[in-house]
Amino acid sequence: MSGIHDLLAGAGVGLIGGLTSGFMGTSPGGGLVIFAVLLLGAEQHVAQGTSLITQVPPTGLAGVRRYWHSGNHSPLPWILWIGLGFLIGGAGGGYAAAAVPDAVLQWTYVVYLVALIALLILRRDRKDGSRGADDRDQLPWLPLLLIGGLAGFSSGFMGIGGGLAITVGLAAGLRVPQHQAQLVSLIFSVIPTNIPAAWIYWSKGLMVGWPAIIGIVAGLWIGTDLGARAANGVSKAVLRRTMIGLVALMALYMSYKALS
Repeated sequence: MSGIHDLLAGAGVGLIGGLTSGFMGTSPGGGLVIFAVLLLGAEQHVAQGTSLITQVPPTGLAGVRRYWHSGNHSPLPWILWIGLGFLIGGAGGGYAAAAVPDAVLQWTYVVYLVALIALLILRRDRKDGSRGADDRDQLPWLPLLLIGGLAGFSSGFMGIGGGLAITVGLAAGLRVPQHQAQLVSLIFSVIPTNIPAAWIYWSKGLMVGWPAIIGIVAGLWIGTDLGARAANGVSKAVLRRTMIGLVALMALYMSYKALS
């Protein structure tokens, strides 16, 4: 019965993580970490390792397809520069996380989420709407590399996948349209750039049991598709407000865990 319970609990964790991932266009790591703690009773390091390991399979593929078919696109240079930064940052973050206690990880998570909320609130859309397609494709390589490095480090250090940093970095920092930024972020839930960080956690045994892992992966496949379907039916303003609300709830819950 324990194996069946873990499988079902894992499926619930994956479904919730996938829904938020598909709707917000981020990797599912933030939801996976929190709900692995809440529903599976995992301690912080184990929750983070579980989150990274279950994101290695391309569970966001259905979500990417939904965004792509809705007319969004992701220029290859963006993916290459962000991916390079992600690989470098991910390995560094994974090794750093193994050297600090749970409380440090939890409070770092809270500070990170609050900073992302601030960026989303302070963001101002261009008066002329969004950039033209040609302008959007011509982004400087250094900011893209830095966004990838921050996303990778946050992925390895906090086990959250890094998608929030990519979405907020592109949308709030580089003024990329919200739906397009979310597509680019979701692509990194398909490309296994988090393998270096996941391997560090795996090698230290920081993960839940296999029934829960299988359940999480299955839930992610279904949830990401449903979330992306819903996201493409609402405006960018609704997406941004929803993201602010969900990230705020995540920050509040992690603050509670750090204080308890």
